Amino acid sequence: MIPLESIKYSLNNLKRRKVRSFFTILSIFVGITTIFIFISYGLGLYSYANTFLSESSADKVMIMAKGNAGGLDETFAFSEDELEAVQKTSGVYEATGAYAKVAKVEFQNKLRYVFIMGSDPKTPLLEELSNLKIYRGRMLTQGEKGKAVLGYNYQIDNKIFPKGLTINDVIKVQGQKVRIVGFYEEVGNLQDDSNVYVTLEFMEDLYSGENLSYTYIVARVNVDDIDRTVENIEKNLRKERGQEEGKEDFYVQSFADLFETYASVLNIIIGFVIAIALISVLVSGVNTANTMITSVIERKKEIGIMKSIGSRNSNILGIFLFESSFLGFVAGVIGCGIGWLLSFIGGRILDNLGYGFLQPSFPILLFVGCIAFATLTGAISGVFPAYRASKINPVDALRYE
Repeated sequence: MIPLESIKYSLNNLKRRKVRSFFTILSIFVGITTIFIFISYGLGLYSYANTFLSESSADKVMIMAKGNAGGLDETFAFSEDELEAVQKTSGVYEATGAYAKVAKVEFQNKLRYVFIMGSDPKTPLLEELSNLKIYRGRMLTQGEKGKAVLGYNYQIDNKIFPKGLTINDVIKVQGQKVRIVGFYEEVGNLQDDSNVYVTLEFMEDLYSGENLSYTYIVARVNVDDIDRTVENIEKNLRKERGQEEGKEDFYVQSFADLFETYASVLNIIIGFVIAIALISVLVSGVNTANTMITSVIERKKEIGIMKSIGSRNSNILGIFLFESSFLGFVAGVIGCGIGWLLSFIGGRILDNLGYGFLQPSFPILLFVGCIAFATLTGAISGVFPAYRASKINPVDALRYE
């Protein structure tokens, strides 16, 4: 363990060379700040996805067209017979169909085009899948017409319409008057928070001139045997639609599969960015080593004096290792502080823009890990200069000018 006197000596040396110390710290904390920001947002996204996985979505599967564009594909649809085939599948407890269309919505002479979803309030599997909960007002009732529940953003001025809407306001959807009975809680993305939700029966009225068919089928399944249930659903739907295995125009996805895909993509993106940030840390490590080597050369006579009065090689080694580690530690603390501030501000900005799901997470281990990594980077960078300093011959050092 390095003596207190050696620590004081090291700190005084760093203070005397404060400009060089500042630039050494700067080079490390830039990389640490970048790493902190991207890990915090990555953890936030994992946390957001896990709230669905651990709550009401884990036992749901969604059946939709391959490459489905959320109701924009007019060539694909599920029939009542196909819904019934899913309902009768072994391992399926219940299933419901849902309509999805693009709707024309008007309020106070302002026109917007948004997604409208039609579902059965008696079997609210679509709402459970998306973790939708009432924020204000009430849910729809089965068969209710002329009423709608809106996404969260409709309440906010200048978000969708210049003036935010309230309960009992009347809007026009596809030219028909619709009274608002409720608003869902904020989901955190612009599309879901700007959706309009109606019953299946009212959806059929709004699009009476069209032969509506289900865009999605959502099923509640046996979560303990979900893979086999998915296989059974695919088999029954292939038979009902007259399609061969491998040539289906639909796919069945559980939330666990979706989360696994999401996590894999996120891991690649975050890993790539962190790898770039690590290059910055590597460069800063080289800079730290250069600083310490220069310090050894400048202080060669001091090292000779310390050795001549009894300092051991281990004492000299400890002094220079402490200095490089301390520079890394300070850089880590500053990097975490700036990283937290930038991440926090970025989260508030994204939330105001309607991307509330893009929020950073700040577990204590993130701070500890980044600071420890920065300290270790400084320590490793200082190993060679410290070893070199400890091996200096005191006689040669005292002659050095």
